[in-house]
Amino acid sequence: MKFLHAADIHLDSPLRGLERYPDAPVDEARNATRQAFENLVELAIAEEVAFVLLAGDLYDGDWRDYNTGLFFVGQMNRLHRAGIQVHLVSGNHDAASQITKNLRLPDNVVHYDHRRPQTVTRNDLGVAIHGQSFGSRSVGENLAAGYPVGDPALFNIGLLHTSLDGRPPHDDYAPCSVDTLRGKGYRYWALGHVHRREEVSRDPWIVFPGNLQGRHARETGPKGCTLVAVEDGEVRSVEARDLDVLRWAVVRVDVAAAGSADAAVESVRLALERELGASDGRLVAARVLLEGASEAHAELSRQPERWIHELRAQASALESPGVWLEKIEIRTRRPVDLARQLERDDALGDLLRGIAGLESAPLELEGLAEQFADLKSKLPVELLSGEDALDPTQSNVLEASLPDVVEILMGRLLDEGGPS
Repeated sequence: MKFLHAADIHLDSPLRGLERYPDAPVDEARNATRQAFENLVELAIAEEVAFVLLAGDLYDGDWRDYNTGLFFVGQMNRLHRAGIQVHLVSGNHDAASQITKNLRLPDNVVHYDHRRPQTVTRNDLGVAIHGQSFGSRSVGENLAAGYPVGDPALFNIGLLHTSLDGRPPHDDYAPCSVDTLRGKGYRYWALGHVHRREEVSRDPWIVFPGNLQGRHARETGPKGCTLVAVEDGEVRSVEARDLDVLRWAVVRVDVAAAGSADAAVESVRLALERELGASDGRLVAARVLLEGASEAHAELSRQPERWIHELRAQASALESPGVWLEKIEIRTRRPVDLARQLERDDALGDLLRGIAGLESAPLELEGLAEQFADLKSKLPVELLSGEDALDPTQSNVLEASLPDVVEILMGRLLDEGGPS
């Protein structure tokens, strides 16, 4: 017997952070979550699995229209025709309180109740599947504690959307311990909610398969599901299968050896080629970080927009399926001996030593952060929210900015004729 375990599909969730620019593959990104789900259905049919487990967050919240539901029903009908059953629990994003629309599901789909744990027994397979959906977006109680003890005569599976014992940055929903799960006597726990694949335990198997399709630059690398084979009531194999259609990557390029901006661009192009080659034929959404103390720094920092557009042009010239540059950050530094500059007996040396001293003086940083409250009130709201939010009243934000401050000051002062 074989089955598939997937979670966190987030059907029709928009991929975040992708900028629009000429030749950007907008259509491929828009349909990525659907195509990944179609890949899951095709894998289930090809592997002739007995059933598919979906451990929550099938949807990304209430549907904008019925097309999302129609798509899901259509895919379930494909599995129905193949004789494959689907077992589904709702998570925080598609909890009963979050989804107001609904469509009649094919009879091969079991959607577990949110009011109490439910057990479905497949006597033909010798399997019992236990599950409970979320009733609301925020579930703080330990749902696993209410699951029944497994029947030792059957292969028991627990289907659960949970943060387990905590998986930052994910919200702490339906928390429970590994010991609680082990105490139920199940052979496999099919978990959801955490977007990074993790085999928590092998005795019994406790698995987060990760999400089916990465949605932003913090969800990098291969994404997909887990294929499980069972023989004589024991797990024989557990395999990760990649199903994503667009792969996120953070590409760090050290351009220290680049003597010019053109040479730095070439280094990035080669790095993107390598990333594309490692994606197994998938479109790559890349965040590019140019780093290092480089002779190219002055040229790059003098006209950053020019070189960002040059990098996009290089990316668009790569062979299909191509690379979408989600963001480009130029973090290079001028090749200056900072230790030597700190020893200077002049105003610049005093200033640099004062800034360097802030790194080891957290109380001074906290006091400085408090002085930025008025500035924060004047910043546009888009700078204060989102993945790259900037809050100048947080000391950790100021601490992270210190290297940039040093670089800017040194650049301004040294470029005005000071000795290097």
